[in-house]
This record gives sequence, C-alpha cells and structure tokens, in this order.
Amino acid sequence: MTTTVCVTGASGFIGAYVVRDLLEHGYHVKGTVRSVKKPTQYAYLTSMNSADERLELVEAELLAEGSYDQAISGCDFVIHVASPYVLDVKNTQTDLVDPALKGTLNVLRACEKASTVQRVVLTSSGAAITDSPEPGKVYTEKDWNEKSSLTRNPYYYSKTMAERAGWDFIKENKPSFDLVVINPIIVIGPSLSPSLNTSNIIFQAILTGVYPAIMNIGWAFVDVRDVAKAHRLAMENPNAKGRYLCANQTWTMRQIVELLRREGYTYKLPTMSLESGFGNFLVKLTSFMQPPGVGSYLRTQIGRGYLFDNSKIKQDLGMEFIPVEQSILEATADLIQWGHVLVETA
Repeated sequence: MTTTVCVTGASGFIGAYVVRDLLEHGYHVKGTVRSVKKPTQYAYLTSMNSADERLELVEAELLAEGSYDQAISGCDFVIHVASPYVLDVKNTQTDLVDPALKGTLNVLRACEKASTVQRVVLTSSGAAITDSPEPGKVYTEKDWNEKSSLTRNPYYYSKTMAERAGWDFIKENKPSFDLVVINPIIVIGPSLSPSLNTSNIIFQAILTGVYPAIMNIGWAFVDVRDVAKAHRLAMENPNAKGRYLCANQTWTMRQIVELLRREGYTYKLPTMSLESGFGNFLVKLTSFMQPPGVGSYLRTQIGRGYLFDNSKIKQDLGMEFIPVEQSILEATADLIQWGHVLVETA
C-alpha cells in the first residue's frame, strides 16, 4: 500500500525540503499552499523528482476552520510545518499568535475527522524552549519558554502557545493518532525558492553592513536539510516520543565573520568589536531604535549563547548533522545566487 503524508506549509523554507525528502524516500505527498490558482509560482515543488506522480498541492489556510480537511483526508501521516515566522508584525495577536495556535488546532481537528492518520509531527521551535538563554544553562526538551508574551518576543510566544495547544489537544481529546514535536532552533542553509528565509537574514545582514560591529551574540544553528530529515525520521520511527530539540552547534557572530573573511568575502563585513560589557549595553540601548520585534530580540539575546543537549534526537532518531560551517557557506552562496546579497569577493 502507498503511504501518503500531508505536509502543511509545503511552499515554505522548511516545508519545501520536507516535501523533497519525503519524495526522495518514496512517499506520496499532499502539500498545502495558500493558493493553487497560480501553479507556476510553485515550480520549485512541482519540478522535484517524482513530483508528477507523487505530489499533489492542495489549498488551505491556517485560520479557516475545516480548511485542512481535504488535504488530510486519506493521509497516513501529517507533518504540520505551516506557521508564520517573522519578528515584526502590525498586530502580534492576529498576525502571529492566531495563525500559529488556531492553525495547529485546525490541523489536529482535521486529523481526527480523517480517522486514517497515525501520527502528527509538529514543527515547533527552540523558541518554545527559551527566549533568553541563561548563561551556563544547558537546555533540553524538558525546558519550556515561560517568559515570552505579546510584547516580549511575540514570535517566540506564538510558537510556545501553538505547541502547548497541540499537547493539550492530545491530552484532552485522546485521538487515535499520537503527536511528536521537532524543536529546531536557528534553521539555515540554501533555499529551494527565491524567497528570503528569516534566519538566513543573519548572513545577509553581516555581509551588507547592517551590523556596524561584531556583537556578543551566538546562534544555535541547524541545517534546513537536517530539519527535514528529522521530521521524516520522527514520523517513521514508532518509538519516537515527545519533543526533540533539533540543533547542531552554537556559533558566535565573530566566528561567522571570521569564516566569511577566510573564504574571501570582504564586502562590508564588520571589524569593530562590541564584545564587552559596555558593548552589550550599547546594543541594548540602540535596540530601542529598532522595530519592536527586532529590539526585543536583541535585548533578550545579546551577551548570551544558547547551550543545549541534542543527545535525545541523536539517540532516538539516529540524527547526524551537516557541519555548521558548510551550512553557513552554502547559505551565503545561495543568498548571492538569488540576488539577496550583492557581494564582492577578494
């Protein structure tokens, strides 16, 4: 029998790789997109190997109740990736929290109606684990973000609320399917589509002079291709259970700048250092001149590095990660190829 997987948010940065990974492993895929009226805009999906035979695009909308019923009907598994990923919006409740939380519940209700779904794999985030890493603390799947709100890191709040809603739904409704959650932190790498992924903006900003100095900040990176693989492995492994923190290594801004400089990128790379107590103070002070979401992010991240334990995903799912250096360089080359960065090389 053919195994069919519904992937919500199939056109997104992560979703597109999930679709490709599933097709490469022989699955039939029903991918949800916002509109099917202009199929050419999804050529990067429909041109994938075996897409003609095993990929169907279905229209669905996070906030529309019943919108996912058609896409999920007859599916064996659901990978729910769709959720807004942006730091600044006009209305944090309606533009971030509602789509993330209500969208998750709409998908889970559709899974109940379908009655064929065996497991839902939910894309959550490291944002649901913490929004401001404590120095020296090593984070695991047991940790929950309890600080974010509509005004403090609202994107982090949206991911936390959506994941909690998912677990509450399973507890209260006891459906025939189970739930497994993937918590990637900063997802980077080359893109399958022309759109600019929010996490890759880090490299765009470093290359184009958005950051005038090297800040005391670190990011816990994971390659988008590894995130896609983690979703499939969590779907396939009957013993997979609970949450899986999905990240490889934390790199500082200085490490990134030095890597890019070694590789010959010279255009507007920062040279001045703000890696000090006074530098942290200056960054926090100037953060109030940034858009609210960016400012809140800087104030809660500066001077901190995300320490984490990824042993569970390695042990349970057998995950091995693409080296961060490779991911950064491929993401950078990809930004240039898509025209997001006009950069000179030495």
